[in-house]
Amino acid sequence: MGFFDGLRKDKKQAEPVQQEQRVQEDTVEDEIAIEHIEVVERDPHSSTESEPQPVESRPEIEPTPIRSYREKKPVKHVVGQTKIMAIINQKGGVGKSTTAINLSAALGEMGKQVLLVDLDPQGNSSSGLGVEKSQVQNCIYDVLLNDVPVEEVIIPDVCEGLDLVPATINLAGAEVELVSEMARENRLKDAIGALRGKYDYIFIDCPPSLGLLTVNALVAADKLLIPIQCEFYALEGVTKLLDSMKRVKTRLNPTLDIYGVLMTMYDGRTTLSRQVVEEVRSYFGRLVFETLIPRTVKLSEAPSFGQPITLYDPSGKGAQSYMSLAKEVIARG
Repeated sequence: MGFFDGLRKDKKQAEPVQQEQRVQEDTVEDEIAIEHIEVVERDPHSSTESEPQPVESRPEIEPTPIRSYREKKPVKHVVGQTKIMAIINQKGGVGKSTTAINLSAALGEMGKQVLLVDLDPQGNSSSGLGVEKSQVQNCIYDVLLNDVPVEEVIIPDVCEGLDLVPATINLAGAEVELVSEMARENRLKDAIGALRGKYDYIFIDCPPSLGLLTVNALVAADKLLIPIQCEFYALEGVTKLLDSMKRVKTRLNPTLDIYGVLMTMYDGRTTLSRQVVEEVRSYFGRLVFETLIPRTVKLSEAPSFGQPITLYDPSGKGAQSYMSLAKEVIARG
């Protein structure tokens, strides 16, 4: 037997002994550890353990109660000549509904009587003012197609001085249903014509398209307010809108004209925003409002709380901008 064979034999004989020693050591350590464990009896009537705390959930926003026009608060001033304006841009995402909500609310806070007509099937102006659309029985769809009087649809005093004609998803089918109706372009004009003299301003929040709903708004309105965002494609689609306006003015509404152009989502830190404002001013001239609506987080958050920015963040840049815009609107007459 060689030297290495002897080593291997000695190693094999030693391994069982080492394993037995390790088992004995582990057993001793476990016994020592057990001796140091303190057994505490738990009183079933005491609450030593911290009970799980309920997770704070975001408070639910109370929807605006659906009231009737007969419950409207009395008007505190004599209403003069009613101005009907369509807030319109066929390009979506330009701040159209945001402007409709916040300009209307700002004018209401300044003591004016304002009616906002939500003509967009998405119903953003309605939900942005806290109206739960599932609770709305009649909306602008019923006024246009079911001959429901507009007074029966108006939700009064959703904010100070502001009434609302809501929209629901039913309005999505109005484009097709209006095709076969008589005097289809004049439906909205006939409906809100009786409200002249009851409001200082009537704003129509138009859908982002040039269909029959938009044509109804163009026929019913005296003027157009066009929001344009400070982005690269700012003037894209405005040319088609102006062409549509000219056709409606020639055939259906001779008094139709542009009231003003509003620059939205402005960021003064970027060269692009400043360049877009300069380009739009050079195209529309004095029609462009001096007020620039900034891009702010609060303006984006306010609709989810069912409030205009003048209530949600009255001291913020967004609210101050829309109050400034309201002053410009009043000054223009």
